Amino acid sequence: MSTESLPVPEAAAPTPAPAGLPGEKQRILLVTGLLGAGKTTVLKVLEDLGWETIDNFPIRLLPRLIDGPNPAADDIPAPPAPLAIGFDTRTRGFNPHDTIERVKELTRRDNLELTTLFLDCSGQELERRYNETRRRHPRAGDLPVTTGIAAERELLEPLRRWADMVIVTTEFSSNELQQVVRERFAPVTGGAMTVTVSSFGFSRGMPPVADLVFDMRFLDNPHWVPDLRQQTGRDAAVGEHIRKDPAFAEAFARMRDLILMLLPRYQAQGKAYVHIAFGCTGGRHRSVFTAEQIASALREAGFSPTLLHRNLGSRAADLLEGGTSR
Repeated sequence: MSTESLPVPEAAAPTPAPAGLPGEKQRILLVTGLLGAGKTTVLKVLEDLGWETIDNFPIRLLPRLIDGPNPAADDIPAPPAPLAIGFDTRTRGFNPHDTIERVKELTRRDNLELTTLFLDCSGQELERRYNETRRRHPRAGDLPVTTGIAAERELLEPLRRWADMVIVTTEFSSNELQQVVRERFAPVTGGAMTVTVSSFGFSRGMPPVADLVFDMRFLDNPHWVPDLRQQTGRDAAVGEHIRKDPAFAEAFARMRDLILMLLPRYQAQGKAYVHIAFGCTGGRHRSVFTAEQIASALREAGFSPTLLHRNLGSRAADLLEGGTSR
């Protein structure tokens, strides 16, 4: 959103007005960080969650935006929508030290709840993203993109140290970053909690977003049974093989009971999203079967979990399974 379209009052000292109902604070989230780290994605998700969002807004104008014109005396103020403001090194007049001082001043107001979110990412991943999109880094000029990333990181370091929250997006896909934002900023409405049960393969990387992770690699691996190798944890023969492992029944019962104990407690604390992940080596057999069984147990207990299998379609490979028969 262009700042030119914002209704900014005249420079003559604005008169502060209470935002919303008496005693209710205006919630403001400042979103900044390295270019390419995901600011646009974060703002889009926040907008979907009911936040008002503005990108590339000069922080020096923030007091005017917050105060705005006074409502008519007979107006009943509506509860203020939370406001997310994005800015980065391209924003007009950007100065990290000046930004920090201005925000410190605003945090002293009794009618504001102001938080700063910084999005970070490794230089190698940022370089990959720039090369993939064939975009120039604004601070690199005719030099390599790594030079621009390094210069920007040095400029932003005071903001990173000072920010209330830091999210490192190096290992996140766009969908995973969206999930993180929803978990942290979705309003608590008292509705049903969203539960996700997933499977994954450790050899293909840990899931970057999960509240509970269970490692199923202690079970006998069906991959090394020739008739089962090309099957998955959704096939009856694989399930039968896993059930025969002496450790499975007790381990499964303990995991199920722990999850069923924790979910109501998470919900009582206002947690809107819970992700339970099960991992094995390749993500095709043991983790898939266990995730399917846990999802079934949760449905019997009255939950409605979403079931995801990250590596179910991956190719079976001996090297990924550790190069051993067990």
